[in-house]
Amino acid sequence: MRVILVYDINEKRVAKVLKTCRKYLHWVQNSVFEGEISEAKLEKLKIELKKIINPEEDSIIIYTFRSEWYTRREIIGIERGGEEIII
Repeated sequence: MRVILVYDINEKRVAKVLKTCRKYLHWVQNSVFEGEISEAKLEKLKIELKKIINPEEDSIIIYTFRSEWYTRREIIGIERGGEEIII
């Protein structure tokens, strides 16, 4: 499945969340990841993130696409991250 993950995390935990997300997805912009991931790996990622975040202060949103990726992706300015990490 295809996933877009966005987060808003307290500064104290943001480095750990970034490192964890980079193990599974491609970092495309500050607090934004995307990529192909199996359901099992997505569940593992969620379990790892739940151990790091404080649900009273932090927020993670995961959009899943089972068939099609976004119809169009346009970048204006600097392209950050990329697809250098392949799982």
